[in-house]
Amino acid sequence: MTVSHFTIETQTAQDLDTIETMLDAAFGLDRRTRSSYRLREGEEPVEELSLVAREGDCLVGTVRFWPVIVGEGREALLLGPLAVHPDRRNCGIGVRLMETALDKARELGHALVILVGDEPYYRRVGFARVPDGRLVMPGPTDPDRMLYRELVPGALDGAEGLVLSPGRWRELDGGRLTAPRDTRPAREAAAAR
Repeated sequence: MTVSHFTIETQTAQDLDTIETMLDAAFGLDRRTRSSYRLREGEEPVEELSLVAREGDCLVGTVRFWPVIVGEGREALLLGPLAVHPDRRNCGIGVRLMETALDKARELGHALVILVGDEPYYRRVGFARVPDGRLVMPGPTDPDRMLYRELVPGALDGAEGLVLSPGRWRELDGGRLTAPRDTRPAREAAAAR
């Protein structure tokens, strides 16, 4: 493992092009077609939680958080994307970005964070699988990759239904559309891929 000396800062407007290039390299050019990206359309990330890691003048990592609404009105954050420059992976940058951002999110009064990702990686910072059928993302999403972290104990209690952007939630008349209780069709579709 290469030792990396980096600082964590709030992203600036000058970082945006470099961030987009890093995200394309990490997730591919089709990344915007994924459910979590579609959920972010028309929304802005939480500015205070849009962080970058730098080694000197080089941007080597990025993380963002987005506001979402769960079910009939529970506010939460959607973590992502998180990316680290390919030459700086396995140096602790991603975990440190998340730890810093999650601490800031708690300080700002946020209670619940969700994401779609690999549980073994995100477990390092306290994420766990969402209980079956509790939360559903619009569009195809493998329910085994739906993860959550409570920043306030009990924040997931009673949270269930569709995860929507605030704009889409308002369009649906306060999110009256709720998640189906049986997620087997979603699991079967994910297994078929």
